[in-house]
Amino acid sequence: MTKLAVILGISGQDGTLLAKLLVSKGYDVIGTSRYCCEKKPNNLYSIGVASQVVIEQLQLNDYYSVYAFLRRVKPDELYNLSGQSSVAKSFHVPRETIESHVVTTLNILEAIRSLEEPVKFFNAGSAECFGHSDRAIHESMPLNPCSPYGVAKSAAIMQTVSYRNSYGIFASTGILFNHESPFRPETFATRKVIKAACRIAQGSNEVLEMGSLVVNRDWGWAEEYVNAMWMMLQEDRPDDFVIATGEVNSLQDFVSYVFEYLGLKWTDHVVSNPELLRTSEILMSYGDASKIRDVVGWEAQYKMRDVIAKMVAYEQNGF
Repeated sequence: MTKLAVILGISGQDGTLLAKLLVSKGYDVIGTSRYCCEKKPNNLYSIGVASQVVIEQLQLNDYYSVYAFLRRVKPDELYNLSGQSSVAKSFHVPRETIESHVVTTLNILEAIRSLEEPVKFFNAGSAECFGHSDRAIHESMPLNPCSPYGVAKSAAIMQTVSYRNSYGIFASTGILFNHESPFRPETFATRKVIKAACRIAQGSNEVLEMGSLVVNRDWGWAEEYVNAMWMMLQEDRPDDFVIATGEVNSLQDFVSYVFEYLGLKWTDHVVSNPELLRTSEILMSYGDASKIRDVVGWEAQYKMRDVIAKMVAYEQNGF
């Protein structure tokens, strides 16, 4: 019997890649997006699954709309990848950020509880919930968010735990560390660096302006991370898992390797702009994914250098 999956926030990077994965596994897929109601997101056409995905308009901040939608479609699996996703932007639109994660997650969980349908729910968490850490972050560490985005994601995690424990809902959170693909917006540092470096390699005289290069992150490949989401919902019991590579590199390492990969010296083309420095920047963040490896059987195969090679290849050749 064909399974039905709903992807809330299908137009973003993870939603697009998850749609591709689920279609390849024979699922029927319904997606919702804040940015489209009349037409399907361009990403779905780029990845070749637009004709196999149904897009519906849904107001996630309205409980009765969410309840009516889930009552009508009755999904087997529900992936919540929606919400304002920029940490930097969250300082400028804190209310929008909080509402887009806290209110919507509550509406989804309450609708599932009220319907008493056997739907498996995936909540997209974030490493931002844990703030700065000099050691690898694991699931049992205390939350310590440093941004409105981190606060919002932290609340969503706790809501998910509460409904799982209180009502027996199959609700799991994937605590996602940085994961990249060509579907990242150019506002994200990794895509910004790679696109600029590729232009410079082709003869552009531009100078790439960056904020702090001393931040350290755990960068993985987004296609692997959406597979982890799916694998989590195939388990018999819900739980929360860190999804990460376990490898940490500085943003300077990332920038340096991109330019080196293209035969360039990064110091000839990159300058620091103090105006681009973030408020309350997290200096160190990397994950311990041993739990998802041991319980679910997922482990990242691609690390930072692999991710860079894949993204540069896309910029140069497309899909």
